[in-house]
Amino acid sequence: MQPMYWRNLRPWWGEKMLQELVIHDFAIIDNLALSFQSGMTALTGETGAGKSIIIDAVGLLAGGRGSVDFIRTGASKASLEGLFDAQANPLTEAKLQAFGVMDPDQNDTVLLQRELFRSGRNVCRVNGHLVNTATLKAIGETLVDIHGQNEHQQLMHSETHLGLLDAFAGDDLLKIRHQYAEVYQNYQRTLQAVKQKQANEQEWAQRLDMLKFQVSEIQSADLQPHEDTDLSTERDRLANFQRINAALQESYALLSDEEVNALDQIGQAMSSMQSIADLDPDFAAIADNLQSAYYSLQDVQNDLSKELDDQEFDEGRLDEVEKRLDLFNQLKRKYGETLDEVIAYGKRAAAELNQMEQAETSVEDLDSNLKESQAQLQKLGAALSKRRHAAAKQLTKAIHEQLASLYMDKTVFSVHFTKAKDFRADGLNEAVFYIQTNPGEEAKPLAKIASGGELSRLMLAMKTIFARSEGVTAIIFDEVDTGVSGRVAHAIANKISLIAKRSQVLCITHLPQVAAMADHEYVISKAVHDGRTTTQVNKLTHKARVEEIARMLAGEKITKLTIEHAEELLRMADEFKHGKASS
Repeated sequence: MQPMYWRNLRPWWGEKMLQELVIHDFAIIDNLALSFQSGMTALTGETGAGKSIIIDAVGLLAGGRGSVDFIRTGASKASLEGLFDAQANPLTEAKLQAFGVMDPDQNDTVLLQRELFRSGRNVCRVNGHLVNTATLKAIGETLVDIHGQNEHQQLMHSETHLGLLDAFAGDDLLKIRHQYAEVYQNYQRTLQAVKQKQANEQEWAQRLDMLKFQVSEIQSADLQPHEDTDLSTERDRLANFQRINAALQESYALLSDEEVNALDQIGQAMSSMQSIADLDPDFAAIADNLQSAYYSLQDVQNDLSKELDDQEFDEGRLDEVEKRLDLFNQLKRKYGETLDEVIAYGKRAAAELNQMEQAETSVEDLDSNLKESQAQLQKLGAALSKRRHAAAKQLTKAIHEQLASLYMDKTVFSVHFTKAKDFRADGLNEAVFYIQTNPGEEAKPLAKIASGGELSRLMLAMKTIFARSEGVTAIIFDEVDTGVSGRVAHAIANKISLIAKRSQVLCITHLPQVAAMADHEYVISKAVHDGRTTTQVNKLTHKARVEEIARMLAGEKITKLTIEHAEELLRMADEFKHGKASS
């Protein structure tokens, strides 16, 4: 029977992760448009028909390395498009928002596009936005996991193992990890502040002393806006008192002298012209000008009289003004070209000084805050470690069950923990998956296991466990069944089917047992038109599937017996998927 933890899962059916794939001038494919469904899809066909080319195209859309060798002979470029479900994996939406390529009108899907040019130019787009290959890969790896290409195998990267273990452990552990992460962020901020304080303690003290001096110097000057301009004018008047007084006296005398009074003479001229103003407009104009000049000179006479009354020389005031202007010049040399700039600098320095003085009092609490954060991290980290070790035992047991059903009962899986040298963002431990493939051999990290049939089955066993929590929307198996047959082939088919209950699965296969287990099947073939080889893809009906599986069983010569065998495989697959058969 199917494992209990799978029979109790809610089926994933209903969502299509990879929805559409469009390929132009890619390898031997000229034009191809495919629609994919949820569940398990098998891609079958003769060797060399182009099955792996389709997977290569998906890999490039997910950020794989491109090459001009992929461009179809005679074409100037190859173009690929893939439409994915953006809501199936929360990481996808987070990446789209982080890179600013979320489509507000179509936020339930994500469109990946890529063009390869003969010149070597590589154009990538996400939802119509131009991106670089690194961004395309960062988004693509949340959408596609291609088993068979190392750059897309999460399980082969040891840095992902701790996260996979935590996801397997469930909500209780993840809740503690979230609490730990919040404390860790506070710890990092406090630690950074302490380090900065220690590294810059001397600079901090020097800066503080300098600001205190500068603020005191500027504030004690009690500067007023434009005061330097006003005092410069006053200084010039005081320094030139004699000249000013002489000029005022002479000017007033010329206008007011009893013997020769310029103002009286102009008044007489004005009266004379007014007496004939009615005889000619020109005379009237002259009379008006004289009248205007007369009254203006009267105002000047009054102003001169007032200035003479105000004239008073104060030698002490001149010295006082000179000293203050000299102070202004000293401040300008230090803090700004104008008095306004000096005043503005003083305000900024005072604000900075206030902040530093406040920080001085809070710095005293940094060490205690740091110790408190460390204690919290130690406590939460220990709780995490305890639950992780318990989860590792459960995971080991679950994977051994899967390995046994794949006829790898002698393979030993284990989780190796090491204590981190310092607090980590994810806890106090590092975790790496280890494998011992044969008794007596040394257990090695999963990432160092050589590829091959054993590795394929091992990865299938682990995918069966982790497909529930990895979050990758589409998993692609590229001929993971190579080199197996018989009961192992059935076991592999069953495992892929179980994974397809929680993730969309595309599977290239040569095994009839695996093809029969698929929910949908496409046959890929080559054809020659006008001397050019092209790839064709056709979705199979039930009858066509029987014929294709019979071909996979018997080769070119299909008999009644192979037809019956193919039908039997399809019936057994249907029973397994509906929980009516033993695995």
